[in-house]
Amino acid sequence: MNELAALLELDFFRHALLAATLASLLAGVVGTFVVLKRLVALGGGVAHAAFGGLGVAYWAGLPPRLGAVAVAALSAVGLGLLDGERARRQDAAIGVIWAVGMAIGLVFLHWTPGYAPNLLGYLFGDILTVTESDLALAALADLLLLGALGLGGRRLVAVAFDEEAARVQGLPVRLYGIGLLLLVALSVVVLLQLVGIVLVIALLSLPPLVARRLVRSLAATLAVAVGACWLATTGGLLLAYRFDLPTGPAIVLLAAALLGLAQLVHRRPVRRAPARASRGSPVRSGRNRRSGRRA
Repeated sequence: MNELAALLELDFFRHALLAATLASLLAGVVGTFVVLKRLVALGGGVAHAAFGGLGVAYWAGLPPRLGAVAVAALSAVGLGLLDGERARRQDAAIGVIWAVGMAIGLVFLHWTPGYAPNLLGYLFGDILTVTESDLALAALADLLLLGALGLGGRRLVAVAFDEEAARVQGLPVRLYGIGLLLLVALSVVVLLQLVGIVLVIALLSLPPLVARRLVRSLAATLAVAVGACWLATTGGLLLAYRFDLPTGPAIVLLAAALLGLAQLVHRRPVRRAPARASRGSPVRSGRNRRSGRRA
């Protein structure tokens, strides 16, 4: 307890806890829609394409996060312009975006003169190194998310659950699909500092999967997904400090452990009391008829 109190006195640790809280809201909510619409592969493609923009921006002397935002947004719009069902079947195209984005980022980072940046920080993240600008970006992303849900939350839910029914109702399904992918791109950029490019899609998918194993309604799923993401990020942060582990993998492994526990709870059989036959029940009357026939 004294050790935790001492940690809370450190600025970088308080920043890390605040970043985990802000990112949990974004990842839990956006990740729920990603899982509902089965956009995990598309989200992975956007995440790895963002690494290409990050490398180009670093080579050009621009803020790396700016390049990641630009390329992630362009990738999201490009994928969103495809028909939803056809896009989900474009595994090869997503794989190309995935690989080319990573390759471009590595090449431009190699071409950057001077000291080469620490690639592990980009690939696997480090929540302990978040800055005030990272916190401001996360807070802005949360505000944009809440604003989007406030303006078109019901329509976004309708599109997420049944595109055909939403299209019959006259909703702009493709426009809302692009908006959702833009939220995914924004989430990717925010989560870069927490878990990195490689593991970002895990944090968008594991907490919502935990929620879907435990609850049914959409509101409860969103709440549980945000809570599970917060437990994974803060718990992973503490585990990384206690056992001297990299923070990104520790966060994702804890989220995977939560999914395993949720799966065990989901599969646990429910014990039911044996039914007792009443005088007028069909079971008892059937037995009486059989006994009467034998007699």
